[in-house]
Amino acid sequence: MEMNSKGNTNDGFEDYKDEDPKTPASKLPPVARPKQLTAEERREKFHILKNIIIISTAFFLLFSSFQSMANLQSSINPGSGTIALAVLYAALVVSCAFIPTLLIKKLTVKWTMALCVLGYSSYIAAQFYPRHFTLIPTAIILGLGAAPMWSSKCTYLTQVGKRYGEIVGENSEVIITRFFGLFFLFFQSSQVIGNLISSTVLSQGESPRRTEEQLQLCGVNFCPHHNLSSGNVTTIDPPEQSKIYTMASIYLVLSLLASVIIASFVDPLTRFVDETKDASSTGKSGLQLLVATFNHMRHPFQLLIIPLTIWSGVEQGYIGADYTAAYVSCGLGVHMVGYTMICFGVCDAICSISFTPLVKIVGRLPVFTLAAILNAAAIIIMFTWRPTPDNLAMFFIVPALWGTADAVWQTQINALYGVIFPGESEAAFSNYRLWESIGYIINYATHSSLCNTDKLFIVVGFLVIGMIGYYIVELIDRMNWLPKNERGIAKPIDKICS
Repeated sequence: MEMNSKGNTNDGFEDYKDEDPKTPASKLPPVARPKQLTAEERREKFHILKNIIIISTAFFLLFSSFQSMANLQSSINPGSGTIALAVLYAALVVSCAFIPTLLIKKLTVKWTMALCVLGYSSYIAAQFYPRHFTLIPTAIILGLGAAPMWSSKCTYLTQVGKRYGEIVGENSEVIITRFFGLFFLFFQSSQVIGNLISSTVLSQGESPRRTEEQLQLCGVNFCPHHNLSSGNVTTIDPPEQSKIYTMASIYLVLSLLASVIIASFVDPLTRFVDETKDASSTGKSGLQLLVATFNHMRHPFQLLIIPLTIWSGVEQGYIGADYTAAYVSCGLGVHMVGYTMICFGVCDAICSISFTPLVKIVGRLPVFTLAAILNAAAIIIMFTWRPTPDNLAMFFIVPALWGTADAVWQTQINALYGVIFPGESEAAFSNYRLWESIGYIINYATHSSLCNTDKLFIVVGFLVIGMIGYYIVELIDRMNWLPKNERGIAKPIDKICS
C-alpha cells in the first residue's frame, strides 16, 4: 500500500477533506473515485488473478516435493546426494548468466515455466536409483532450468501486475508487491506440506532405536564419512527402500502435476501484454548481463556485502544438510527430519511477514543484529548440546531460532541490495544470486569431507566476516563517506582516488 501525505494508507487515490463546509462545491478539488470497469476489463482482471493463483499453486506443489527431498539428501544419499546439490547450484550460476533471456524469447514465458519444471521432476525421478551417474546429470538439468523458470515466473507476475494496475487505476508497484506477497505465501507453505509428507511416510512401521554408541557420534562429533560405518557403529540408519520409493513417487507426481497445471491452465502472457520485449527488464543479453555483474563488483558496497551474501547460502545449506544429518537423523532417526524442518519453515514464513514492518519501526541495523544473535545462539547450542531422544524439544528449538534468523536474511538482504544500489538493480541482484549460490556450493561441496565441528567453524567464520562487512556498509552509508558521481551513484573502487 502507498502512504499519503498524512501517513495513512491508500490505494493510489488521494482522500480529500472539506475543511470549510462553506466553501463552494465548484472550488473543491475533484474527489477520486474507484475506476468503473467495463465488462471486458472485469474479465481481464479475473483472468489475471486466476493466473497468479494457478502459478502460485504449481510452485507450491513443485517445491513441496523438491525442498523436502533436498532436506533428506545428506541422510538418505550421503556423499552423492550433497555432491549433486553442489553441482546443482554451480549449474544455476552458469544458467543465470546465459540461459533465461534466450529461452524465454524462444519458448515464451508460459512454456519456459512448464518445461523447466520438468527438470525438477527428472531430479526427483533419479531418487529411485540414486547414484552419481543419475543424481549429478539430473542436478545439472535442474540447475540449468531453474534460472529461466524463476525469471519467467518473475516476468509473468511483474507484467500482469503492471497491466492489472492499469485496469483498476492503482499504482502498479503496489500491485506487483501484492502479487509477489501472495506467491511467496504459497511458496513458504510448501515447507510444511512437503516435510509432513516425508515424515509421515518414513514414520510408517517401527523406527529403529538409537544406541548409546550411535548417539556418541552425533551432534558436534558427527562426521559424514562415518555415515556408512564407524567400526561396527552405524551413525545413520537409512530408511527402508520401499519407504523411499513411496515418498519419491508422491513427490514425482506432485512435480509432474505442477508442469501439467502450468501448461493446461495458465494463459499466455501475450493475452495481457506484448511479451517480446519483456524477457529481460533492461533488454540486456546474457553476455551483457555477465559483464555488468562483474563490473558491479568494483562497487565498494558490493565487495563489502559479498561475505554476508555467501553466508545466506551457507546458512540455508547448513540447516538443510548438516543439521538434519548430524543432529536429527543421527539423534532421532531420518523420519524426524521433516517434522523439525516444518518448525523451521513455519518460523521462517511467519517472521518473513513480521520483520518488514519491524524494520520500518526500529531500522535495519537492529534487525540484522538480532538475526546474527539468533544464529549465534543456535550455533552455541549445537557446539554444547549432545542430541539424545530424551531432550526432544531441543531438536525443534534450533531450527526455530535458525528459521527466525533466516527470515531476516532472505527478506532484508534483498531489500538492502535495492537500497544501497539504486538504479543498478539488475547487476546488483545478479551478484546476489551469484554469491548466494556460491554459499550453497561451499556448504554442499564440503559436507562429505568435513566433520560437523569444522563445518560449524566455517559457519561462524562467514557469519562474523559477513556482519563486519555489513556494519562497515551501514557506517559508510550513514556518514556519507563514499564519493558519488553527478547522478548520485557511488564511484567504483578504482575511481575513488582519481
